[in-house]
Amino acid sequence: MYKTLAINRLRYRTLISSFVTTGKFDQAIQVFVKMTNSDCRVFGIDYNQLIGVFIRYSQFSIAENFYNAMVPQGFTLSSFTYSRFICGLCKVHNLLLIQKLLDDMYKLSVVPDLWAYNVYLGLLCSKNLADMALKILESMSEKGREPDVVSYTIVISGLFRIGMCDKAVQLWHSMSKKGITPDNKALRALVLGLCDTGKVELAYELTLGAMKNRINFSLTIYNALINGFCQVGRIDKAQSIKTFMKKNGCEPDLVTYNVLLNYCCNELMLDEALKLMKNMENSGIEPDHYSYNQLLKGLCKAHRVDKAYMLMINEIEPKGLSDVVSYNTIVKALCNTRRSKMGYNLFGEMIQKGILPDVVTFTILIEAFLREGNSVLANKLLDQMNQKGILLDRVLYTTILDHMCKNGNIDMAYNVFYDMVEQGIAHDVVCYNALINGLCKASRISEVMRLYEEMQSKNCHADEVTFKLVIGGLIRVKDLTMACSVWDHMMNRGFTLDKDVSDALLNAMLLKGTS
Repeated sequence: MYKTLAINRLRYRTLISSFVTTGKFDQAIQVFVKMTNSDCRVFGIDYNQLIGVFIRYSQFSIAENFYNAMVPQGFTLSSFTYSRFICGLCKVHNLLLIQKLLDDMYKLSVVPDLWAYNVYLGLLCSKNLADMALKILESMSEKGREPDVVSYTIVISGLFRIGMCDKAVQLWHSMSKKGITPDNKALRALVLGLCDTGKVELAYELTLGAMKNRINFSLTIYNALINGFCQVGRIDKAQSIKTFMKKNGCEPDLVTYNVLLNYCCNELMLDEALKLMKNMENSGIEPDHYSYNQLLKGLCKAHRVDKAYMLMINEIEPKGLSDVVSYNTIVKALCNTRRSKMGYNLFGEMIQKGILPDVVTFTILIEAFLREGNSVLANKLLDQMNQKGILLDRVLYTTILDHMCKNGNIDMAYNVFYDMVEQGIAHDVVCYNALINGLCKASRISEVMRLYEEMQSKNCHADEVTFKLVIGGLIRVKDLTMACSVWDHMMNRGFTLDKDVSDALLNAMLLKGTS
């Protein structure tokens, strides 16, 4: 009899697995119900297998229902099944059920495996709940599951993401005290987190400074530190790290050179930038689009536009590395130096060479021509954008709106303002400021106040320019009570009014007091 029951139980289990595998979940459930109503006694292992199969096929709601039916019968899941259940629920971000499972496990003195813990910690940190993840991590040892370097890396990275820099560093020290050797992923999390908050020296001290003879640092770590020191203006330190890495058998790559190149070009250290380009090529590393575009940017910033153009034509284009960014850089430099017609000619040249202009190209030229009062060419460019199917972005819309306001075409500016909404482009503070400026000049203060209130209702925070414009407009129409109210709001937001406007407001109040 026992042999017959065992065979029947095996048949039921095989049939259930077959139905689940083929997606026939209702049939699988029916077979299990039939099994429970038969002479075959159902054991905890049956629930474990059934729930495990549903978890494997991401049928978490069904798995939850069977779990809820199992517990009152005194059955429990194994640590393995619980752990797989938690991992599966992490995929669908079901934090409530995960917590319920953990509570049930702890009551039974069952602990998830390390994989499940790490997946759960990753989910919490991805939802900016790193403080909660930290508590879980700190309780793991008490529960009997020691966190590993992956656990610490996940939480350290999560803490940096939500700005808890000090906690992240403390956790790093805790990991070290436990004798856990950080791998390059952990080092990367620490270095990037500290560099993002400007604590580059600390990043250096905790890595190269503290462990330079104990760990082989990856190229990624070196590059992150070099980039961090460049960001805070310490090119000397960045260069010394480059020298150190070479001595330790880690050759700089394209990213290393591009980071240094970006710094040199931004700081107009163009001779050093050209030297870096030569060093790259001598090391067998070919400069890419980014490398050359940084050099073009540096030359244009140093008002050497002609040299930038010749470099693009004679060196970059023959290598097939000139792109829309290259042309935009030079077109912008020409427009900024009142050579918009030359920029327009270069625009035509890029099209002839098969390099398609983008919204940035059109924005540069349209802004330049509007500034110079050449609305004919500006409109022609807008028509070309339309023909090419290039949509206006917020920057270009704001440029056009600002131009209309400055020329007193407020009603047309309103049309542009509302067209942005129809195109799904949200107004930002710069856009509001442009329209408010135009309305203030036209003494349409009631509309200014409506926009000011609209900004607050749409959670678009006023900046110093907004407050200056609004208060200035209110002073001009002698609404000093409202001007003072806006000034109070401004100070509550941590802004200060510039001397000219504050003097004008105080003088107006004195005049009112003497009249």
